[in-house]
Amino acid sequence: MQRILMSLVLVLIPVLALAALDKPLKQGAKIAFLGMTFIDTSTEGAYDGARADQTARTRLLEETTRQRLRDEGFVVLDNQPIADELANTTNPAHCYGCEVRMAERLGADYVLVGEVQKVSNLILSMNLVLRDVKSGEAVRALAVDIRSNTDQSWLRGLNYIFKNHFFKS
Repeated sequence: MQRILMSLVLVLIPVLALAALDKPLKQGAKIAFLGMTFIDTSTEGAYDGARADQTARTRLLEETTRQRLRDEGFVVLDNQPIADELANTTNPAHCYGCEVRMAERLGADYVLVGEVQKVSNLILSMNLVLRDVKSGEAVRALAVDIRSNTDQSWLRGLNYIFKNHFFKS
């Protein structure tokens, strides 16, 4: 009986969490986008360090994200007032609420953080989390796995998240 109850709880928690993440976003809202963090857990990264093409892809995702947010009618805030703190933060997606505090100082309604984790040249994972600054609650969050380490595959993963979860028509 306990196993059945535990299984039911494990199934219902994600369903209820996803339902909460489906509220409409405030049009014209101000968003603090704190960038994309690249995490290389591949053997290649352990031996060879940072690759210029992956650094460029990370910047491509950041530029594409900013433009997509503007295209959707949001105001993307300038991070200059928090630049020093942001530069000293290893990963804004895992800083125990510092992303919300930084966004609050910018006067943002929402804060967006993202990550790309490389397991190998074939397997990568991309995560985006959009939080309401007042409550700190996630209002949009999705992770996708992508295959191949190219500009096209990274953009396809990002666009999938935006099209199918962030900005559903």
